[in-house]
Amino acid sequence: MTTPVCTSASKAAAPVPSYTPHPSFSSYVRARGPVLLRTARSLTSNPSDAEDLLQTALTKTYVAWERIEDHRALDGYVRRALLNTRTSQWRKRKVDEFVCDELPEPETVPAVDPAEQQVLHDAMWRAVMKLPDRQRAMLVLRYYEDLSEAQTAEVLGVSIGTVKSAVSRALGKLRNDPELAPVR
Repeated sequence: MTTPVCTSASKAAAPVPSYTPHPSFSSYVRARGPVLLRTARSLTSNPSDAEDLLQTALTKTYVAWERIEDHRALDGYVRRALLNTRTSQWRKRKVDEFVCDELPEPETVPAVDPAEQQVLHDAMWRAVMKLPDRQRAMLVLRYYEDLSEAQTAEVLGVSIGTVKSAVSRALGKLRNDPELAPVR
């Protein structure tokens, strides 16, 4: 076995190309990141999973950046990437979680806000998180992201009637949720 040896110390190393992302992509992420993270959080039950989901969707967007013709529709593109990625994760999920008597690490307790509005907000999100993924996605896009029925249908690739019926069923489930009974 031979060991490679440098024969000339005067040879200059080849320049390493520097990594520079597309400036418009960087500015887009800075400007729209918080809004997109809210959307990702509404699609998952764990804030860490939401951050991972957004990171994956933004990576897919970055790879396709040059091919995206209409940069005014980027939010729709990223939302679609979020939904597609979340659907793929859901389909590939492994059941490796189990209930145990002791938690492996202590749970951090958030500061309790006594305001009734916060209690209502929490109860509402728990009820929303109980909805099936598809109904939750439509409800979030329709009311949380404030998209029209047509825009929601376009983002999800379904008909307007499908959006109307799924949102109606989701709202019916929320109306009948016992946790939200004090609101009625």
